[in-house]
Amino acid sequence: MEIKFASLETCETATDTVVAIDVCRAFTTAAYAFAAGAREIIPVGRVEEALALREQMPGALVMGEVGGLPVEGFDFGNSPNELLGVDLAGRCMIQRTSAGTQGVVRSKRARTLLASSFVCAGATARCIRQLAPESVTFVITGMRPDRGAEEDAACADYIAALLDGQAPDVEPFLNRARNWLLQYRLADSTRLKRLTLDLECCLEVDRFDFAMLVRRRDGLPVIVGCNLQCTELDFTMH
Repeated sequence: MEIKFASLETCETATDTVVAIDVCRAFTTAAYAFAAGAREIIPVGRVEEALALREQMPGALVMGEVGGLPVEGFDFGNSPNELLGVDLAGRCMIQRTSAGTQGVVRSKRARTLLASSFVCAGATARCIRQLAPESVTFVITGMRPDRGAEEDAACADYIAALLDGQAPDVEPFLNRARNWLLQYRLADSTRLKRLTLDLECCLEVDRFDFAMLVRRRDGLPVIVGCNLQCTELDFTMH
């Protein structure tokens, strides 16, 4: 199995199996939404698209951010901690973020597409092993021309080690992610308290035993939670 890496700028060319990684915070928040009972999550690229979809879908809720901050008119921010104790049973969630959802939306050539973070890393690896693809491309969604995204890279490396049949100590990977986030993401004191609570959620490895598989419906990507019993699912994008 060949392991490759891509960014938001290059993921459009990625084929075979593609995993969009966003640890802090999009795909940690998405996993917490599924744990709260959400039926599906529709990732979009623009705020206007998210709000328009909510109008078309009775009962749907919107979550996400712009520039890391909550968006006026959204039902939730991009915060896993905010979803603790929330009942989303049967709800369709629409998610717009600056990094994670962009990686899903742009990975249009993927044969199989997953979204992932540390909280569902093990389940993601098991799902990929079940698929047995020739190649896996990890999209490091937080990477920018002016900075890296060590938290996403560390998560991708951890999943890659699992795919290689290793039983790695997760602490070095978490330390990479934690040190990076403390240095770069928590430097803004105005967001320190909220991000600190989210950070605890983001670095809880394998809290959830499901992978987040992306299907395509009516031209839109739709994320669904998938455990090891999802053996009858068609994993290819439609």
